[in-house]
Amino acid sequence: MIQLIECVPNFSEGNDLNVIKQITDQIESVEGVRLLNVDPGKATNRTVVTIVGQPEAVIEAAFRAIKKAGELIDMSKHKGEHPRMGATDVCPLIPIANITMEETAKYAQQLAKRVGGELNLPIYLYEAAQPNKERSNLSIIRAGEYEGFAKKILLPEWKPDFGPAAFDVKRGATVIGARDFLVAYNINLNTTSTRRANAVAFDIREAGRVKRENGKIVNDENGNPINIPGSLKSVKAIGWFIEEYGIAQISINLTNINVTPVHIAFDEASRKANERGLRVTGSELVGLIPLKSMTDAGRYFLEKQQRSTGVSEKELIKIAVKSMGLDELTPFNPQDRIIEYMLANTSDNKLVSMTLTDFADETASESPAPGGGSISAYVGALGVSLATMVANLSSHKQGWDERWKEFSDWAEKGQHIKDQLLKLVDEDTRAFNKIMSAFGLPKGSPEEKAIRTQAIQDATKNAIDVPFKVMQLSFESMEVIKAMAIIGNPNSVSDAGVGALCARSAVMGAFMNVRINAKDYADKGYVNDIVKKGTEIESNTIILEKEILSIVNEKIGI
Repeated sequence: MIQLIECVPNFSEGNDLNVIKQITDQIESVEGVRLLNVDPGKATNRTVVTIVGQPEAVIEAAFRAIKKAGELIDMSKHKGEHPRMGATDVCPLIPIANITMEETAKYAQQLAKRVGGELNLPIYLYEAAQPNKERSNLSIIRAGEYEGFAKKILLPEWKPDFGPAAFDVKRGATVIGARDFLVAYNINLNTTSTRRANAVAFDIREAGRVKRENGKIVNDENGNPINIPGSLKSVKAIGWFIEEYGIAQISINLTNINVTPVHIAFDEASRKANERGLRVTGSELVGLIPLKSMTDAGRYFLEKQQRSTGVSEKELIKIAVKSMGLDELTPFNPQDRIIEYMLANTSDNKLVSMTLTDFADETASESPAPGGGSISAYVGALGVSLATMVANLSSHKQGWDERWKEFSDWAEKGQHIKDQLLKLVDEDTRAFNKIMSAFGLPKGSPEEKAIRTQAIQDATKNAIDVPFKVMQLSFESMEVIKAMAIIGNPNSVSDAGVGALCARSAVMGAFMNVRINAKDYADKGYVNDIVKKGTEIESNTIILEKEILSIVNEKIGI
């Protein structure tokens, strides 16, 4: 399996787009690296860049970018709202796929050693890459910022991990490390006061604030300042004024979004701001965010409204954007801001991305794919979509307000099945194409014949398994369809009936594809087992369809 890491270097330039372009050109010059996002900030005078790829390629791209940034950026002339200490201020590596944090930390150390040695630049390790946990916190390393590093770097306890222990006037120093996925997130306030924004930041950040009485710091019995922790774990925050927008913001780093998700940070900041006579007007993301963070936020805000959460992924994201005001300052395009969307290969979803007309035309063309398997999956998706629609309509039917959660749960189940079936629309066509590719392999030598035969068998088994999964999911959808026929909005009972017809067709159509592919599979024990299971699913589906249609026709009454 391919290992993937993300790298999010922060460069101390947010205004000169030519400088930023020269740095990102270095990144894009490395084969195997994708530049996902470039997010410059004028007031912070800082650009956050997001790249992803296999580890060796990513650290090569990071090295080239750090080198170019050091050539172009003069820290002695730098001014900006964000804390910083170098031309490349911080360069974290984040494990994304098939790689551990420990492995990622080693790559960070490898990059740090190379930058320190080849570029003669002071380098500090942080987070998982730093073995000395007393200096692994970024804010502690960066304390004093660029202006204070001329003295700080000479202290024995602040000798760099790599590179010279000498202040670099032009380039400053760089922090390289490995960490979990971090969401950088700013919350907008209806004030221009940095002090008031800081007050809210201290209210919510985990570190909190030093306790004071009558303006004086309160110490414990050992003479150490007493700290009042903030209300949110895994949250770092400060307040600042953004001249570009003419507002103060709470600048937040969510260091563990499983502990404090973005929507909780937004709501808590709103609550604390209200207590201080302020109002949150919106927010903005810096860089990228995982899809789950957005869909979880959408569900959270729908639940607060007592609305069904069983809506599409697209709708959940829309609710999240509007609820948190992510589009207040600049447009929010999910395709450019959600990491999974940036990494997605659109060719994997060729069919489901088509218009209905194009899909029909593609099916009617002389190409053998998409065929009956893909159509069965799509018909199944349409059937459960109808049941999900009934659930959503029922969740806000007048007089049924207290039942919103009951129908929301049914709608969520329907959405889940629909999403899986839609993926199988393209997967079935890919399964057919794999068989064609296997038949196209060379068959000259005995070894080539053996490889070709095995490839054909592997592809054939996949072509059996995919429509069988369509059968299972379409049969599973009938539970939702039947429930909506019985308890759903009676005005929509005919929709449940059509859903049952679709589900039955999907099961029977997919079973035909299972059987036609199974006849060419050599493992007859597997074939007999899958056909036996398929026959049982088909029989139970036909029985369920009759039950549902009987309920539907009785309610229609004519």
